[in-house]
Amino acid sequence: MNKFEEKTITTESIYSGKVVHLQIDEVLLPNGKKSKREIVKHPGAVGVVAITEEQKILLVRQFRKALEKTILEIPAGKLEPGEDPATCAIRELEEETGYCAMHVRPIASFYTSPGFADELLYVYQAEQLTLGQQHTDDDEFVEVVSLTLDECFASIQKGEICDAKTVLAIYHWQLLK
Repeated sequence: MNKFEEKTITTESIYSGKVVHLQIDEVLLPNGKKSKREIVKHPGAVGVVAITEEQKILLVRQFRKALEKTILEIPAGKLEPGEDPATCAIRELEEETGYCAMHVRPIASFYTSPGFADELLYVYQAEQLTLGQQHTDDDEFVEVVSLTLDECFASIQKGEICDAKTVLAIYHWQLLK
């Protein structure tokens, strides 16, 4: 065991849902003491940076119950079991915005909240966009919005854009310009 590793002694499953699985692990700490860790297991997700020919980023406006407010985000969605993240990115972009990407290329991947969750989020740049047909899930209500870079920064200041993946996407776009 390395000097920071926590060895799992027991795992107790608390809840299995459509999106997350919750568990409590009893762990052996590096100092020999025991502790408990509450862990959220998540299958992973993707986010898509899609810039139109008009130099606007495609975003979706949607209500987020965990925040109790409506925010603007890059198109994103959960990975299906065994699904390739690039395939998921293309699918989610089309489902949420109606835009199709001929190609996507990886920008970054990161753990969203490593203190309690194992969700790994992949962010892709969409390339060669064409407008198709939006087809959201039955429980998904989104409005497609396209903003300039300056409008994005104003939306960050107003708190309309407030999630990590979207802020990362906007700063990535700024670096490309």
